[in-house]
Amino acid sequence: MNTLLSMASASPRSAVLPVSMILFGLGLLAIVAIFALFAAGYQNLPIWLNLATLLCPAGLIFGVIATVVRNRRR
Repeated sequence: MNTLLSMASASPRSAVLPVSMILFGLGLLAIVAIFALFAAGYQNLPIWLNLATLLCPAGLIFGVIATVVRNRRR
């Protein structure tokens, strides 16, 4: 257990991974909002809300790339 803690603290933390998680979360929130608004009867949703759903795959892609790059450096 002590070895795991020392390994985790020895590796530098990437700033890209938390940003990608936030992007993914915001994209999921936009998707949920679109479904909720559509279920409430709204038809013409704003374009910015539709474009906000693209944050979900963008966050996923950034997270995967950041993880691969970080693990290749080791």
